[in-house]
Amino acid sequence: MEIETKINYMDPVKIALNLLCVSLLQPMDMIKVRMQLGQGSGAQIASNILKTEGGYAAFYRKVMITSTAVTMGWAFSIPTQLAQVRMQADATFPTSQCRNYTNVFNALHRVIADEGVQVLWRGSVAEIARQSALITGLISGYPPSFRYLKNSLGFGETTSAIGAGVISSFIGCALSLPFDYVRTQLQTMQPDAYGKYPYTGSFDCVRKTLKTGGLPMFYSGFHFYYFRFAALTTISWFITKQLRRLDASISGKKITIKAR
Repeated sequence: MEIETKINYMDPVKIALNLLCVSLLQPMDMIKVRMQLGQGSGAQIASNILKTEGGYAAFYRKVMITSTAVTMGWAFSIPTQLAQVRMQADATFPTSQCRNYTNVFNALHRVIADEGVQVLWRGSVAEIARQSALITGLISGYPPSFRYLKNSLGFGETTSAIGAGVISSFIGCALSLPFDYVRTQLQTMQPDAYGKYPYTGSFDCVRKTLKTGGLPMFYSGFHFYYFRFAALTTISWFITKQLRRLDASISGKKITIKAR
C-alpha cells in the first residue's frame, strides 16, 4: 500500500517572517506606550530614546518580551505584557522610581516578590476588552472593505486586499486603543507616599481620564498604534500570499511512502 502525503516546507519560514515583522515594528509600540504616558510627541520620544538610552538598540532590548507575549498562551500573555509595558515606560520615571528589570523573567519574579502574584494580571479586564474590540474591528471591517474596493471601485485583488487590511486595521485600532490606554495606565502606575494607587481599577481609570483629559486622551499615540497594526497586517498578508504560491509549487511534489 502506498500513502501519498504533502510536506509543508514553508511553515518555519512563515513563523520566522512573522516574528521578524513584529520585531521590526517594535519601536512603534514603544513610542505609543510613552505617548500614552504623556512624554511628548512621537518625534520627541524617538529622539530622546536615541540620544539618552543607547541608540537604536534601545528599541530592541524588549523584543524578547514582545515575542514572548505573542507566542505564549493568553493566560500568560498578560503578565508578559505587563513586564513589556513596564520596561518600555521605565525611563519615563524618576531614577528613584525606576524598576530596572533586566529581562522578562526578572520582571515576573520581582512583581511576584514585591507586589504579589495577583498584580501580574493587573489590567486584564482592559486587555480582554482591547483584544475583543481589535478583533471585532478587523473581522467586521475587512470583508465589506474588500468587496467595495474590488467590486465597486474596480481595484485588483491584491490592491483590494491590502486596502481592506489598512481600513479594517483603522477600525480595529479606533475601537481598541482606549482600552489599550487604560491597560497601560494600570500596569505602570505606582503608589504614592501613603501606598495609595492613582486608580482602583479600569472603570476608575476611565472616569478620572475623562475628567482630566477628556476623550482625546484615550487616543494618545494613535498614529503609531495604527501604523504598527496596519503595517503588520499588510506585510503579513503580502508575505502569506507569496509564500502560499511558493508553498504550492514546492508541496505539489508528492512524496510516496511505502507502508510495510
